[in-house]
Amino acid sequence: MIVGPDPEGERFTQHYFDSRGVARLYAMTFGGGIWTLQRDAPDFTSLPFAQRFVGTFSDDGASIDGRWERALDGGPWEHDFELTYKRIT
Repeated sequence: MIVGPDPEGERFTQHYFDSRGVARLYAMTFGGGIWTLQRDAPDFTSLPFAQRFVGTFSDDGASIDGRWERALDGGPWEHDFELTYKRIT
């Protein structure tokens, strides 16, 4: 992934791509110990579903507990999967 600031300087844009050929743009924010990613507009591919990620930093900053959600055709957000990032020292 590649991350850069948006023009207003309030948030970031994350350009995600992987070996499957998936390429997506996410609006990304950080604040109050929360990391968010959201994709709700077509980008390099059509948008059959919207996606968002919400991650919460632990108090010591050593882990992030997160969850991905998706919304089909403008419907409600549904749980997709959870994950945890851990700092290895």
